[in-house]
Amino acid sequence: MNNKPSDSGTQSYLVPFILITSLFFFWGVANNMTDTLLSAFKRIMSMSDTQTSLIQFAFYGSYFCFALPAALFIRKYSYKAGVLLGLVLYAGGAMLFYPAAQAASYTFYLVAIYILAGGCSILETTANPYILAMGSPERATYRLNVAQAFNPLGSISGILLSQYFILSELNTANEQVRAAMSEQELAAMQQGELNAVTYTYMGVGAVLLVVLLIMCIYKMPAEKKVSDDKDLSLGASFSRLLANKRYSFGVLAQFFYVGAQIGVWSYTIRLVMQELNIVEKDAATYYLLSIVCFSLSRFVFTFLMRYVRPSFLLALASIAALLCSVLVTATQGSGMTTVVLLVGISVFMSLMFPTIYGIALEDVGDDAKIAASGLIMAILGGALLTPLQGIVSDNSTIGTAYLIPAFCFVVVLAFAIYAMKTEKTQKK
Repeated sequence: MNNKPSDSGTQSYLVPFILITSLFFFWGVANNMTDTLLSAFKRIMSMSDTQTSLIQFAFYGSYFCFALPAALFIRKYSYKAGVLLGLVLYAGGAMLFYPAAQAASYTFYLVAIYILAGGCSILETTANPYILAMGSPERATYRLNVAQAFNPLGSISGILLSQYFILSELNTANEQVRAAMSEQELAAMQQGELNAVTYTYMGVGAVLLVVLLIMCIYKMPAEKKVSDDKDLSLGASFSRLLANKRYSFGVLAQFFYVGAQIGVWSYTIRLVMQELNIVEKDAATYYLLSIVCFSLSRFVFTFLMRYVRPSFLLALASIAALLCSVLVTATQGSGMTTVVLLVGISVFMSLMFPTIYGIALEDVGDDAKIAASGLIMAILGGALLTPLQGIVSDNSTIGTAYLIPAFCFVVVLAFAIYAMKTEKTQKK
């Protein structure tokens, strides 16, 4: 098979596109398995919402820390090198769950999550711009939406793994019952629950090692090493990107969008438990429903994008997500009504990440790899805004905490409006 890209078509990119798109699936698994860990550790170790939010702080804080080094790494070497490094860290972090379980240490788990997430950060920093580069610039945002459509399929898989192999293994004993147990009884119960967490993650790690082997064997298309270009120094790239208002605004919008998404999903199980008076495993079904709706609506939005401007769709979705978030707060305590609105947020979030990403990276040229790292670093929003949502929940109600995502969608809406205005100006 000829793996070198041609100037005339996309056939040479077909297999690489499939391989790289598979990575979107795998970090979707990690993202949404991690979301369920908040509910799991709250039960296992009798933690507050603020304490369990440290899981997201470690996960998305790692995204922030690894994104720029990843961009520099792939800039010096290649996209394939970035993929291999990301898979090694992802699988390695998953395997570190074993010693964390043996130590029964929450801190050790946070370290393992940090390393695992570092691998995901490298994969995202590598895969997103690689997909954008696989074909014509005019279809770049559409192409990224197609690849991103497989990300929620990974999310669904991650939730199912958590629901049936982690949450189903949690003892229903609440904080008061656990506090009344002897140290030996509590330790035995917790060890069984932690083993469920650990072996599930290690299973994912084993699959990743197989993927790593395939990636090592397959010869990816050749690419230009932009690090050899004297005009592409890091300082010059930063200067150009900072002067690019669309890109800068896009990074800000991505920060708030990711903060909204992670906050919405991190506390979905908790809110459903409260509204419907059910346990974690059953509440996870509604979380799964949210991700299924998210996945299906992404395909719908991707189809609509063939006929409607991405920026206009982004504006409409932002308004709808904002309304659903505000209504979740206003209707809390209403049972199924609140849950339906909660699922509705996911429906309208579905197109946001890839669309913000694609719009922000328009016209950045050879600065794409550094620019991509900035958009991945913006995932820090999930690390900072999720704990803020936890603090609001602990000091008020979990429904009131959904005002945090509501504000985030206002920022996304502002970016969409700005993008539409600049597009009109460019046409003139």
